[in-house]
Amino acid sequence: MGNRYTTKPNKKSSLSSYLGITAIIGIAAFSGNMINIGLSYGIHWSRLEPIAFMETFAIDFPLLLYPTGLTILPAFLATLFIYSKEQKGSDAKKYWLYALIGLVVINIQTVVYHLPLNIKFIEGALDTYEVSTTLRNWIVMHWIRVTVSIACAIYAIKGYSGVKSKTDDC
Repeated sequence: MGNRYTTKPNKKSSLSSYLGITAIIGIAAFSGNMINIGLSYGIHWSRLEPIAFMETFAIDFPLLLYPTGLTILPAFLATLFIYSKEQKGSDAKKYWLYALIGLVVINIQTVVYHLPLNIKFIEGALDTYEVSTTLRNWIVMHWIRVTVSIACAIYAIKGYSGVKSKTDDC
């Protein structure tokens, strides 16, 4: 068994290792971004009157969209790649699958639930009496997304541990 600090892994192991780190960092960054949205913007938005909220959201949303996309996309692609390359039946493959499923759930939830509501908020397409309840529901669904993303990070770390232990033996 070689020392992981002095042993050079082969290219395939090295690629898996780099992508594993990319997935973990991307998922963790996405989770942090989502936590920030919930703890700062979510609280702020909840305290605004409906019209003021929708006007503010129209300004805030584009600012939040880019970091969200820039963290989830590399995380998703790296997770998908590593899952597809892991040894069939391994614990690492199982953990990467769990992370991948979570990321798919997050993306579906975002596209099916959050984005349509975001557009309604931006366009001011909700009656003012609907805004508070809709925003409360949006925030609850947002925290579900945060919870799933944290679980994804945990599974990615567990999956990476399986990848890393293989490279340690090179």
